[in-house]
Amino acid sequence: MKSTPSKFGKTPHQPSLWTRADALKVHADDPTTTQPLVSANFPVLSDEVFIWDTMPLRDIDGNITSVDGWSVIFTLTADRHPNDPQYLDQNGNYDVIRDWNDRHGRAKMYYWFSRTGKDWKLGGRVMAEGVSPTVREWAGTPILLNEQGEVDLYYTAVTPGATIVKVRGRVVTTEHGVSLVSFEKVKPLFEADGKMYQTEAQNAFWGFRDPWPFRDPKDGKLYMLFEGNVAGERGSHKVGKAEIGDVPPGYEDVGNSRFQTACVGIAVARDEDGDDWEMLPPLLTAVGVNDQTERPHFVFQDGKYYLFTISHTFTYADGVTGPDGVYGFVADSLFGPYVPLNGSGLVLGNPSSQPFQTYSHCVMPNGLVTSFIDSVPTDDTGTQIRIGGTEAPTVGIKIKGQQTFVVAEYDYGYIPPMLDVTLK
Repeated sequence: MKSTPSKFGKTPHQPSLWTRADALKVHADDPTTTQPLVSANFPVLSDEVFIWDTMPLRDIDGNITSVDGWSVIFTLTADRHPNDPQYLDQNGNYDVIRDWNDRHGRAKMYYWFSRTGKDWKLGGRVMAEGVSPTVREWAGTPILLNEQGEVDLYYTAVTPGATIVKVRGRVVTTEHGVSLVSFEKVKPLFEADGKMYQTEAQNAFWGFRDPWPFRDPKDGKLYMLFEGNVAGERGSHKVGKAEIGDVPPGYEDVGNSRFQTACVGIAVARDEDGDDWEMLPPLLTAVGVNDQTERPHFVFQDGKYYLFTISHTFTYADGVTGPDGVYGFVADSLFGPYVPLNGSGLVLGNPSSQPFQTYSHCVMPNGLVTSFIDSVPTDDTGTQIRIGGTEAPTVGIKIKGQQTFVVAEYDYGYIPPMLDVTLK
């Protein structure tokens, strides 16, 4: 992809490439990059709702933030339907797997609060029914703006289409809990353009979602990461020498990998309030490697830019594979070039014995990684599973240069604040 001129200023970069050669270095079950086994006896936050993507309240610099001593998380959430006839099997038993698999079509943004950074209490919907302009409320990022408790929630409004939007409200605290108020006016920000980022018209399986705004610690400008796919009609992309990389003899055949076109997108704000944005060329592309680079986010450490994203086994291209989990890249400046962490990109994958145990990881600046439980086997054959829809155990990783290491495991849903803001 060639960079294009920007009205905001000269476009300073070419996208970095996650190559097939990089992906060939991915190996499951390396203990330094594998999430510990999740017990099938895990606790559940709620018997009434499923939760999955978790979005801790943070400031614009990425610090996990509590308010008046209350930690707050946002989650994609859907009601469980144990008594709904459409989710009962032929024997009248609740088919929780089918209910879980249908959750994306009814995803709504909920919030939870806690004094301990765990033991979360359900607060309820962030927006009243009808406020969001589309059927589904998909993942994004809540940003605490100031000591008055104002919060900008950036999220993805889905069906029809997929639009990056934001809604502003306030967090209100008492000695007994937290309320979110005045999340009433959703502002559309931007959609895929078909020139840099693939549209639904170009690919029915396109992805455009997961906004993550941040302020660049070096130039001070306001930017946003998001998930996308490289523009172009599905099947038209070329997997050339650059995308293949330095592979050994016998690995030159790319099969049908032209259908995998994931990228990490970036936009720059034209204003300080985050209401006016311009999309820039992707920071990173994975053409011929993978079709999803979901929930991209940064950790800024030691003057470096650590770019993390999540991906699935099933979205890998022909001839390469890897576990569900976190993948990461590092650069010395915002626009790269980025190189894969640990040589491959894999930072924290599910063990092969429990390949679907966790997903939607978020790496926080303190090295803690939160995720949700998807499904865990309950027998030795793996044919019987228990559906999660709840917080997974938090994992600690250490980032050292271009390497990462799993170093700790904590309680379920442990998301401690890095700083506390006293409201005025």
